[in-house]
Amino acid sequence: MADISPEVKQRIIQELVPGKQISLAHIIAGPVREMYTKLGLDPSVDYGNAAIGIMTVTPCETAIIMADIASKAAGVDLGFVDRFSGSLIITGTVSEVEAAEKAVLDYVGGTLGYTVCPITRT
Repeated sequence: MADISPEVKQRIIQELVPGKQISLAHIIAGPVREMYTKLGLDPSVDYGNAAIGIMTVTPCETAIIMADIASKAAGVDLGFVDRFSGSLIITGTVSEVEAAEKAVLDYVGGTLGYTVCPITRT
């Protein structure tokens, strides 16, 4: 007879161990009006030079600091700040959004020592 032994089961435990990093810094230049509506942003903007900036960060609470820096660095409006997901959405002109994102990356990368990504654009 064959030796019948109980099957050994292995468990795999996956954990998210976030580093200190900004993983997305993107500028949407000249977004369509519908995007503002779908995101719950103010649709009554001048679309000729409008932009939406999107950033994500871990640890998530850093989004609060990023919102403060962005709003003080340029004349942007805060569209969305989420300390639970680490998301930040800002709106303004292309140059305002770009200046705000650069200020955030400089502070978070330089002062807080986070790893930062480059700013991308569409």
